[in-house]
Amino acid sequence: MTGARVVVDTRPLAIVVMARSSRYFGFLAIAAIFWAIISFPTPPGLTVAGQRVLAIFVASLLLWVSQLLPLAITSLFALVSLPLSGVMSSEEAFALFGNEAVFFIMGAFFLAAAMVKSGLSSRVALVFLRRFGTDDRRLILGLLLVPAFMAFWMPEHAVAAMMFPISLEIVNSLELRPRRSRFGKAVFVAAAYGAIIGGVATFLGGARNPLAIGILRQSTGVTIGFFEWMTAVVPLVLFLLVVAYFLIIKFFVQEASDVSGAVRAIESKARELGVVSGQERMIAAIVLAAILAWIFLGNTMGLANIAILAVVFLFMFKLVSWKDIEDYVNWGVILMYGGAIALGFAMDSTRAAAWIADSTILARQLAPLTLLLVIAVTAILLTEGISNAAVVAILMPLGISVARKYGIDPKVITLAIAVPSGLAYMLPMSTPPNAIAYSSGFVDIRDMVKIGSILAITSVVGFMVLARFYWPLIGLEF
Repeated sequence: MTGARVVVDTRPLAIVVMARSSRYFGFLAIAAIFWAIISFPTPPGLTVAGQRVLAIFVASLLLWVSQLLPLAITSLFALVSLPLSGVMSSEEAFALFGNEAVFFIMGAFFLAAAMVKSGLSSRVALVFLRRFGTDDRRLILGLLLVPAFMAFWMPEHAVAAMMFPISLEIVNSLELRPRRSRFGKAVFVAAAYGAIIGGVATFLGGARNPLAIGILRQSTGVTIGFFEWMTAVVPLVLFLLVVAYFLIIKFFVQEASDVSGAVRAIESKARELGVVSGQERMIAAIVLAAILAWIFLGNTMGLANIAILAVVFLFMFKLVSWKDIEDYVNWGVILMYGGAIALGFAMDSTRAAAWIADSTILARQLAPLTLLLVIAVTAILLTEGISNAAVVAILMPLGISVARKYGIDPKVITLAIAVPSGLAYMLPMSTPPNAIAYSSGFVDIRDMVKIGSILAITSVVGFMVLARFYWPLIGLEF
C-alpha cells in the first residue's frame, strides 16, 4: 500500500516477551488485589459500598503509579467501575463527569491554544525577555520570570514548550556546548523552574488546581475563588522565584559571560514576528476580559461559564479554527479529570476516604499544623514520581475527610495538596517542563536533583510559614 510505513521492533525477542509478560503480570496482580479487597469481609466502620469504592480506588492508584494504562484510561476505568459495582447508577456517575471544573479546564485549554497558534504567547514572552538581556545574570532572571508570569495565564507545559525554541536560540547564539556549559544548564533550568513555580499561582497554570477545586466543591459544596487562590498562593510563588534565581546563579552562573549574541538572537526572533496583527489584538482582548471576569465575577458567573463564553467569542470572530483546537488540546487530560472527580466524590460519599483517614493519619491525633506538614510533604514527594493530577486525585478525598475530622477549613487542605503537588523540580517524568529541560541535552539528572532537592525543601518550609502566619490574616484558619 502506497505511503505505508512498517515499524519494526528491533529489540531482541526475549526482551520483548519479558516486557509484555511483565505488563500482563502487572494487570493480573492489580486484578487480584482488586478482587481480594472486594471479597474480604467488610471491616468495621466501612460499608459494603465503601469497600467496593476502596477496591476501585486502590486499583486506580496502582494503575496511575505504574502507568500500565494512560492516565485518562485509568480514570475512565474508575468511572465505569462505579456503576458496574453497584456503588451508584450510571446516570449519577456520568453526570459527575460533567463537573464545572472539567469545562473550565477545557475552556482554559482552548484560550491557550488560541494564544499559541496566533503567536501571541511568543510575542508577549519576547517583549518581556528583551528587557532582561543586558548581562548574563539579568538574562537568567528574565528566563525565570517571563515563563513564571506566562504560567499565571496558560498551562505550564505550554509555557515550557513555547520557551524551548527561545532558549535553544540563546544557547546556539552563544555557541554553548551541551552537558559542558554551565550557563547553558542555567538557561534551560531557569525556563523550566519559572514555568513550574508560576504554574501554581492560578487555576490556569496547571489543570490539577481546578481538579482539586472540582473535587472540593463536589464533596463539600465549598469552593475557592480565582482571586482568593491568587491571594493565598502568589506570595509563595514570589518567594520561590527569588530562591530559585539565587540557587541557579550559585550552581550554574559562577563567572560573567558575554551574552550579546543572545541579545541579538532575542531581537531577531522578535523581528521575525512582525507587527502585531488584528487577530492577536482580538485574542489578547478576549483573554484579558476572561481573566478579569474570573477575578472579579468568578463567584457570581461561574469560572466555567466565563471560560466557555470566551471560547464562543473566539469562534464568533473567527480567531481560531476547530483544527487549531484539535491539534493543541490534550483531550486525554480532560477525560482523566472527569473520572478523577467522580472517583473522589464516591470515596467521600461512601465514607471510604474517612475510613482510610481513620485507619492512618487520624489515628495519631496530630496537631493541625503537623498534619498540614505531613500532607504537603506527601504531595511534593509523590509528584516527583507520578502525575501531579494523579496526586491530587489520590489525596483530595483523604484530605477532605481529614478536614472534617479535625475541623480544618477544607480550603486549607485543598491548598496543602494542590500547591505542593505542582512543585516537582527533579525528575523528567515529574512534569513536562522538567522533561523539556532534559531533552535539551544541556541538563542531566544530577543537576536537577541537586538544585531541585534544595528547592523542594525550601518550598515546604515556605509553604508552612505562609500557612501559619499569612493565611489566618486572609481568613484561612486551621
